[in-house]
Amino acid sequence: MSDSLATSSTELKNSHDARVNAIAAAVRGFHERGKDFRIYHGSTNSTRTADFRRDQIVDTSGLRNVFDVDAERKTILVEPNVPMDDLVDTSLRHGLVPPVVMEFPGITVGGGYAGTSGESSSFKYGLFERTVLWVEIVLANGDVVTASASEREDLWRGARSSFGTLGVTTLLEVQLIDAKPYVQLSYHPVFSATEAVKRIRAEVDNPSNDFIDGILFTKKSGVVMTGRLVDRTPPLGTKPQRFTRAADPWFYLHAQRMMSKSSKPSVDIIPVTDYLFRYDRGAFWTGKYAFLYFMVPFIFLMRWFLNTFMHTRVMYHALHQSGHADRYIVQDIGMPYKRAEEFVNYVDANFGLYPLWLCPVKLSPDSVLRPRACSQMTDKNMLNIGVWGPGPTDGQRFAEVNRKFERKILELNGLKCLYAKTYYTEEEFWEIYDRNSYESLRSKYHASLLPTIYDKVKPNHSTMKRSWVENRSHRIPDFVWRLWPVSGLYGVWKTIASQDYLLER
Repeated sequence: MSDSLATSSTELKNSHDARVNAIAAAVRGFHERGKDFRIYHGSTNSTRTADFRRDQIVDTSGLRNVFDVDAERKTILVEPNVPMDDLVDTSLRHGLVPPVVMEFPGITVGGGYAGTSGESSSFKYGLFERTVLWVEIVLANGDVVTASASEREDLWRGARSSFGTLGVTTLLEVQLIDAKPYVQLSYHPVFSATEAVKRIRAEVDNPSNDFIDGILFTKKSGVVMTGRLVDRTPPLGTKPQRFTRAADPWFYLHAQRMMSKSSKPSVDIIPVTDYLFRYDRGAFWTGKYAFLYFMVPFIFLMRWFLNTFMHTRVMYHALHQSGHADRYIVQDIGMPYKRAEEFVNYVDANFGLYPLWLCPVKLSPDSVLRPRACSQMTDKNMLNIGVWGPGPTDGQRFAEVNRKFERKILELNGLKCLYAKTYYTEEEFWEIYDRNSYESLRSKYHASLLPTIYDKVKPNHSTMKRSWVENRSHRIPDFVWRLWPVSGLYGVWKTIASQDYLLER
């Protein structure tokens, strides 16, 4: 290591230690006063809205540095607010890449560890949390500790998917694998949910696959996509297929065109970064709803012109500022393969929401906050089904629809990802999850003053009793706010005025 690199590394380490000490002091202060607190990360990819006062906050937003890449051990040391695109960019410079990369560039390492995140390589490597080798955590009494498979192993497992309810994660070491410059992606047309599920199960058993996911465009048309990391460039006379630039197609539209070419598989050669973040522009396909809301033609020219607004960092900001997060069904469901078709039929009959995302996932059954049903499963592989689209605008009706949805998930032995809105009662929630093990761990590590996982995901009953509109962050009268397109324009204006927009641009 050169002297300049060594100095830079030392400065980063000193800066990190100073920030962690400040966080620990703030946490210790809350603990000594017997007050609860919330963690402010600076960004979110959750559809749940935060609800806390400024004097309850421990600010960790400055923890966004990448430290060392150990090329020999194939690991990278990062702070929790490092986003996926920075993680990938840094690791690729060393010829390495994380085994699991969430599809939105703004999702953070800490969010992936604590928030049940997976992607098209999760059939092989599991959820992102499984790639984290050790973590540094500020406990809720202010102590700074590390946890791994060999040290405080229960905390290391327990902090996975705990949504920050066991402490404040401040540093993580993530496993890496050898990278290649391209992904060779094959598009396999399917013509029913049955065929899609059967094809995915077969591809999961194919050791040559590095990536697998699928899209159902209708009940009778879809595509299963299988990818391999490769060195080779596209055939002579053709260019790599890209998805990250304004003039590139949105991935799901391109996949639909590839599916319709013929009944045989079509193939693309895609730069690895374009593949990993292929769903960023348009947030899969949910960006189309913004075009429908503003009555803008959903054509290539307008997608190109409005490209800045169609990246997920910008879209999530606008979604929360406009209040529209409270009117969309955004759910990811882990479903046993044998019940997946029945679930698709239920969604088709009751919601009619398409496309649906299909992604095979290997579960982490040893995490403390896995549902009780996980321990009874003989097959730890499930099919994640993404159901995303508009719901009823009336708050009470919206809640009723979601509660029926959750009951169907339980009936089919499915698992609901908790990043999304949850409508379980507290009693229902703890019938699903192992409260005794979770509370025992919270007691052991002094986390009783932190909100529980249910506190973080529980429904807002006042919102459920009225329309999706809330009027907490502005002074616009409700009767004006409800007029089209006031709330949408407000969200766009707030986004343009924000630093997030400027960074994205």
